[in-house]
Amino acid sequence: MTTGETLASLPSPTTSVWHLGPLPLRAYALCILAGVLVAVWLSDRRLRARGGPPGLIVDIAVWAVPFGIVGARIYHVITSPDHYFGAGGQPLDAFKIWEGGLGIWGSIAGGAVGAWIGARRSGLPLAVLGDIVAPGIVLAQAIGRWGNWFNNELYGSETSLPWGLKVHAMGADGRSMGELPGTYHPTFLYESIWCVVVALFLLAAERKWKLGAGRIFALYVMAYTVGRAWIEHLRIDEAHHFLGLRLNEWTSLVCFIGALIWFLTHRGITERLAVTEDGRVEVLRDGATAPVATQTTGATDVRHSHVDEDDDDAEPGPTSADEADSAADETTTEGADSAPRRAD
Repeated sequence: MTTGETLASLPSPTTSVWHLGPLPLRAYALCILAGVLVAVWLSDRRLRARGGPPGLIVDIAVWAVPFGIVGARIYHVITSPDHYFGAGGQPLDAFKIWEGGLGIWGSIAGGAVGAWIGARRSGLPLAVLGDIVAPGIVLAQAIGRWGNWFNNELYGSETSLPWGLKVHAMGADGRSMGELPGTYHPTFLYESIWCVVVALFLLAAERKWKLGAGRIFALYVMAYTVGRAWIEHLRIDEAHHFLGLRLNEWTSLVCFIGALIWFLTHRGITERLAVTEDGRVEVLRDGATAPVATQTTGATDVRHSHVDEDDDDAEPGPTSADEADSAADETTTEGADSAPRRAD
């Protein structure tokens, strides 16, 4: 290959698996794992920034990640059944997740079930959790797509563009059996870049408009599906078609419409969180001084409140019912010789 040809195309790996003794290290799995770690890290930071407890995202991820992987695999098998159950298919290959084949919409659906289980144990509403994890999820997708590059799969149609991708036919052992002629659209790269753009867009939108009530997650779905639709149209791997569109294009369309309906029919700003004495998470929905929870410990009435970080000029209000009564008595007492005292 000449220097000019090298500069006019992108290479692909000739192997997707390495062996650490008897242990195979598969690039696809490592990319998925890296994406999960980034998503957990970013989501934990975002949760704590809202007042949530550290470590809660990890607890939720213990439920969400396995459910998401299983859901992603089920979606892939259902939408690509011929390879597993068609003529000459191998049904047991459906369990070989390391060979690639995860459907993002199955991952979202399965992950949502797992996240709901984990979040319910702490009292965190699923819509609030969705807003928190959305940027991390789409960054995880950006990283995970590089697993397709290692596997030399899910590329697009042939192209003469300078960034056309060289593709290898890969064997079951994860090694190249030869390079295919021509160059192809690197759809994995298109989607990875698009996902990074979506993540930045979500962070900017939340900062500018203080969106809450699940609308950041709805924005994620809408923005991702717009990019996925045109990227999907470039792909040439086998897929079921209906009315001229691939199944994943129809899925993207349905998800976009559903997310748009949610975005337009729900209202709410970015939710602040607080942790009650029993360790459950409560949502501050009604402004800076809205009480979170009231708990009785002996004869003491404990009320939690929060001052919105954006309201720098807000004056602190009474922190207990007795202080409120005391303040009222003090303002109506005229001619008092002594300084006001706080009631016990």
